Amino acid sequence: MDIVELKKSPVVDTPHKVDVRKLYDTENAMTVHITLQPGESLKKHITPVDVFFYVLEGVGIVEIGDEKKEVTKDSLIDSPARIPHCWYNESDATLRFLVVKVPRPTENTRLL
Repeated sequence: MDIVELKKSPVVDTPHKVDVRKLYDTENAMTVHITLQPGESLKKHITPVDVFFYVLEGVGIVEIGDEKKEVTKDSLIDSPARIPHCWYNESDATLRFLVVKVPRPTENTRLL
C-alpha cells in the first residue's frame, strides 16, 4: 500500500507559480493538488485530456470555455479535453482543489 501525505509532497515548479503538488502519477491517471492563496490564479491553459476538479476547501472561480462560475467546497467540475480553462481565488481565504487527469496526458499542457 502506498500512502502519499500532502505536506510531504514537494511543490512542483510550473508556469503558474502557485503551490502545485503531484499526488498520484501512473500510466493511467494523474492527480494534482493545487492551493491558491487569496489573489492567486492559474494562467489560462489547455489540457490534452479530460480533467475533473474537486474543491476541498474555500471558494473559487473556475472558467472553462465561455463559462465562468463560482464554486465551493465539495463541488466537482468537469473540464473536457482541449477546452481553455483557468482558476481564480478572489476570496480572502485559501482555495484548495484536486485535479484528476484521465487518461494520464502524453503531451504537455499548453498555456494560452
